[in-house]
Amino acid sequence: MKTAVVWFKTDLRVTDNETLVKALSQNDAVIPVYCIDETHFKTTPFGFRKTGNFRAQFLMESLFDLDKNLRELGSGLLVLSGKPEVEIPNIVKQYRAHRVYAKREVAFEEKNTELSVQTELWKLHCELFTFSTSTLYHAEDLPFSIKDIPDVFTDFRRKTEKEAQIRSVFEKPIRIPSPEIQPPDLPTLSELGFKNVKIDNRAAIRFKGGESEAMKRLNHYFFGTKSISRYKETRNGMVGADYSTKFSAWLALGCISPRFIYQELKKYELQFGANESTYWLVFELLWRDYFRFMMKKHQSRMFRKSGIRNKEMATVKPDWKLFESWMEGQTGNDFVDANMLELKLTGFMSNRGRQNAASYLCHDLKFDWRYGAAYFEQQLIDYDVCSNWGNWAYLAGVGNDPRSNRYFNIEKQASDYDKNKLYRNLWLNKFDNSSDSRK
Repeated sequence: MKTAVVWFKTDLRVTDNETLVKALSQNDAVIPVYCIDETHFKTTPFGFRKTGNFRAQFLMESLFDLDKNLRELGSGLLVLSGKPEVEIPNIVKQYRAHRVYAKREVAFEEKNTELSVQTELWKLHCELFTFSTSTLYHAEDLPFSIKDIPDVFTDFRRKTEKEAQIRSVFEKPIRIPSPEIQPPDLPTLSELGFKNVKIDNRAAIRFKGGESEAMKRLNHYFFGTKSISRYKETRNGMVGADYSTKFSAWLALGCISPRFIYQELKKYELQFGANESTYWLVFELLWRDYFRFMMKKHQSRMFRKSGIRNKEMATVKPDWKLFESWMEGQTGNDFVDANMLELKLTGFMSNRGRQNAASYLCHDLKFDWRYGAAYFEQQLIDYDVCSNWGNWAYLAGVGNDPRSNRYFNIEKQASDYDKNKLYRNLWLNKFDNSSDSRK
């Protein structure tokens, strides 16, 4: 009897999961596993935790939902805690598995972990099979090799859209044969070193982790409200739930795949018509792809101060009081402060806000961009290593921006995107809205 381990990471779904489908097709039984990696909760050299409380809560909700969905198919999720290179081989020995199936990594630390696991598995004569499950376009279908991907997005987009095809999704399995798996005993936030998450009442949306919630959000935004047909006009909004898709948090943990979103978008277009707005969602998913492919191409250079351009940026000696004023929303610039308060109190910030907050730290305060990226890594509920570090490097002028110095005029931006100060008034008032506690 062939038994395999399916190692879930940032692919916490049963629909369109090639890793799971391939494991089922090639084995008699599978053991779905998630390892809560202790290194993901440590403090980075920049002084921030790799995972903050909002994302930790979202992760636990996503794992709970994945376990529920797996149990409906006859299986369950085995949740481990520790180092993957220790815990995954232990499970392999326990169940006498001969293969491990997992999502393929591209970022530096994640790739090193994957290689460490592979090394330990080889000692057990166990193979590791990995699959690309995170992008809209598969890397193998691109019209160029990874090393030859253009460093300018527009060049990448035009050629890819013209010459590459988007693959079909993998259907949800009908049944998953597994030995009996006990319900997971997920750690509480306090056990992970956090206080209970309090979501401010002004939050644009209440994010809840899991594939089930991702499907609800997609159906709401597409078929319930038809907001997707207005997306291009509203995407730079800053107040409310439906100015943008808000898919990013579920995409970041793989609770939903970009190809599934694309499939449902095509269904929507057949029923209600295509327009610039429906195309623009594909455009944004392409940006997400691009940063992942850039991470694969440039590897550790994506995390260097000089970036992929090897360009030294003029920065000041770190003034931590100044940085803290930015982090706490107390710079005196009302547009930046409102955005930073939203991030602090909800774990979310609009795309427009992120660009302005990053530009202000890099170009007005002359701070090393990596500290901002590290703070966002801790704080964002939708943190994705490729998109976060790629976007920060882009705004800092050391990434993929073809312009050498993209400086945002914050006052003009505020006037253009918050003309009536609705957003600033919402977040800069003095009363406390943090009464809604999620435990």
